[in-house]
Amino acid sequence: MYEDLLNIALGVIATGVSASLGWIARTALWRRRLRRKQAFFGLPGNAECLLVVNRDAGSDGAVRRYDVFALLELAALIKDCGAHARIVPHDVAQQGFGERTEFCLGGPSSNRRMEAHLRTLLPGVHVNVDVDPSPERGAFTIGSELYPVDGGSSEYALLARLTAGEGARPVFLFCGQRAITNQAATRYLVRHHEKLARKYGTGGSFVLLLKVVNSEAYGPDVVELVADVTRTARSAPVAEAG
Repeated sequence: MYEDLLNIALGVIATGVSASLGWIARTALWRRRLRRKQAFFGLPGNAECLLVVNRDAGSDGAVRRYDVFALLELAALIKDCGAHARIVPHDVAQQGFGERTEFCLGGPSSNRRMEAHLRTLLPGVHVNVDVDPSPERGAFTIGSELYPVDGGSSEYALLARLTAGEGARPVFLFCGQRAITNQAATRYLVRHHEKLARKYGTGGSFVLLLKVVNSEAYGPDVVELVADVTRTARSAPVAEAG
């Protein structure tokens, strides 16, 4: 009987030790993933970041519905990192980059901050912002390649992580051809940030061209990676000989 009690006690102790070791391992893994996530987004605990939002040109300063959804997804990600977000309208965000992590949302036609980032950081990207309707309105030109808008069927968005400035905190750009493609780009980042961190490192820059497929039916959920256009987007276009 003594041996039976001893075996039971040893079994309980072994179970407790195994459970404790498992908890310690899971906690260590969770902390490691959190630190990697914080490093990738430039968001250590209690850090402050900026959410630079555009405004619907057709309304009285309102933010479009899909852009609001995108902000909510980014806010949840920022909260997971233990950081804090400050929302700044695009037309009052007058400061440099690198000191704080920045998430900039919207195309250059509705977001002056995005227009400045494209001009300064991505000189190889041109977005057609013509007001008059035309087949090329809203189209991306990256290098020599043209990516037109086929509303609701085939649309594009740029997702970029760029580092510049003294503090080297990243700037994330979500530049879509329509508001729903802005959200598609943010959702792609939220879903694939671990894969992107493994590929580019926690301090690397990248510019990805995404294709949003049949948003009329699938919303922002079906997104294809078209290409890594980092080199082309960050290179100034070569002037044609005249």
